[in-house]
Amino acid sequence: METGAAVARQADKPHGIETIEIEGPRAGEVLPENTLAKVRADAPCETICTIGCGVTTGIGAVIHTAKARPGAKVGANVAVFGFGGMGLDVMRGARMVGAGRINGVDLNPAKRAMAGRFGMTDFINPDAVGRDTVVQAIIDLTGGGADFSFECIGSVQTMRQAPECCHRGWGESIIIGVAAARQEIGTRLFQHVTGRVWNGNAFGGARGRTGVPGMVDWCMDGKIQIGPLITHTMALDDLNAAFDLTHEGSAIRSLMVY
Repeated sequence: METGAAVARQADKPHGIETIEIEGPRAGEVLPENTLAKVRADAPCETICTIGCGVTTGIGAVIHTAKARPGAKVGANVAVFGFGGMGLDVMRGARMVGAGRINGVDLNPAKRAMAGRFGMTDFINPDAVGRDTVVQAIIDLTGGGADFSFECIGSVQTMRQAPECCHRGWGESIIIGVAAARQEIGTRLFQHVTGRVWNGNAFGGARGRTGVPGMVDWCMDGKIQIGPLITHTMALDDLNAAFDLTHEGSAIRSLMVY
């Protein structure tokens, strides 16, 4: 079958849309079992497509990686770095498990209202408090540091701030953002010998075949709302415009239709 594909021939250049031939699974074809997940037939593909990575990773980082099961972490202090779709899903997960204070860190004040709808209680703009004092601002707001922090940007600077803003003795930081190739992260050893934990995250710690159908059920049962995070629906030919909206902070998730 023919379909459209976004192709980038050069770095930092607009994507082009080219027609390519692809072949889907055929009757009787054998596929790796762990690459397939069966979801309920009444789930709309135009919304559950975001569950395949974003929603599952964000909410899963809270309930699987941080082990913050509903009711188990009631009243916990949480810090979330970045208000993109991933950060907002983390906030949603934190609210689901009963977090007491959800501190959000982002440079774009225009995203504050959206973050508030997903559970943020306190907003920290690094340009307002000082980029070198973000950690102290979180420690002051939480009375000693966050119980959990989540880095959803992919900046090595915020990857360092995330564990350092956690509470001494038990604070845990989960890295979700992806930094540029060959970049390294670091912090002082003192941060960890005093009890803080630095944790990675992939797909929210979920198991695809069971985690994705379960997340789809939550969506269809009304436990989570996916629609509000899809801020734009655009044709594939408008892909570069969608990237521009994301870069300027006007879009959370854009659904490309072909």
